[in-house]
Amino acid sequence: MVELLALAAFAALLIYAACSDVASLTIPNWISIALTALFIPAALAARMPLGDLAMHVAFGFGVLVVGFFLFQANVFGGGDAKLLAAVSVWTGFPAFAPFILGTAVAGGLLAVMLLAARQFVPLTETTPGFVNHLLKKQNGIPYGVAIMFGGLIAIPSLPFALSPLTLP
Repeated sequence: MVELLALAAFAALLIYAACSDVASLTIPNWISIALTALFIPAALAARMPLGDLAMHVAFGFGVLVVGFFLFQANVFGGGDAKLLAAVSVWTGFPAFAPFILGTAVAGGLLAVMLLAARQFVPLTETTPGFVNHLLKKQNGIPYGVAIMFGGLIAIPSLPFALSPLTLP
């Protein structure tokens, strides 16, 4: 039951991060911190061996280092890099492939759609402010949406995700 609550909190935090990114092109630090901190009790409740838990945290740290370099190269925003690392703590290496593949596909589709919208949808005063903000050509792409999609896709692959056969 604790695992199910942890997975629900994981999904809720990802959805909140995506909404925040769409609304303001920022992902608050507390979301990445909460995701990372929530993993530890969830893994312990699922009786994950301490060595595996440590490997998940180390893997997330490695993703954070790569994200830092992507941020420095102006490929990613800082919030995106931190959220990617926080979700990577949950996936570890075993579930990273579905997560990063889902994130990449969703990110590519999001970028194409947003770039097309920026070409063809005019900025107007009657459009909500956050939409006009997203449509400005100089603004970035809310990649938190893609990270959310990849994280939600990866839930069945998480090491302690409940399979439909084991639900109470």
